[in-house]
Amino acid sequence: MKKFAIYGKGGIGKSTTVSNLSAAFADMGHRVMQIGCDPKADSTGLLTHGKKVNTTLELIRDKKDNFTLDDMVRLGYKDIVCAEAGGPTPGLGCAGRGIICALEKLEEKGAYKKYNPDIVFYDVLGDVVCGGFSMPMRSGYADKVFVVSSGENMSIYAAANICMAIENFKGRGYAKLGGIILNKKNVKDEEKKVQELCKEFKTKIVGVLPFDEIVHKAKDLKKTVIEAFPDSDMAKAYMKLAKEVLDA
Repeated sequence: MKKFAIYGKGGIGKSTTVSNLSAAFADMGHRVMQIGCDPKADSTGLLTHGKKVNTTLELIRDKKDNFTLDDMVRLGYKDIVCAEAGGPTPGLGCAGRGIICALEKLEEKGAYKKYNPDIVFYDVLGDVVCGGFSMPMRSGYADKVFVVSSGENMSIYAAANICMAIENFKGRGYAKLGGIILNKKNVKDEEKKVQELCKEFKTKIVGVLPFDEIVHKAKDLKKTVIEAFPDSDMAKAYMKLAKEVLDA
């Protein structure tokens, strides 16, 4: 079982990237699980064609512990196992705690044993890397962390914070940094800026995703590019990235 945590600033295209990676691995014949670790609970929507996945925090609020694994997950494209941590009631509780609860409950309810995935993705909001948001990096969860960034200043700032957190966790048995995924926004000197970020943290650009309007067309269809436009250049870019992530 290979387990990857994908971090990145909100709005950078992280969940779209993760969902297309999940779909790419499923097309390769792998059993895949994707766990959304974002209070918005929108990580897996492209895999389920917009159908709602019960969030762990909703289930805990409504049913305490009186729910099953089947209540927690929904099977999406090519039987990808989709789960969402969810978030607290606005103004009440900690979103990071939701991630901790979700991961603990999935394990407690036997998700990994039942579905026996080859590939697990944790899709994690990267604007903050404290408390529960660092949970997927911890021993027993992700093996490697990949950070999605463009060349936009706020994206690079968030990526640097995530890389710094990984650096600070060295020696604690936490996941290692696998590299940066460059999701292009066509800003000036984009690749150069991200290369500088990589140099600072002694890592590399593990893959490059070109800017392509077909991504938005697929999202309008509530599908991944892999499913909606499998013969497109963008689908090939995601397939290539999946292989690069596996080899990193």
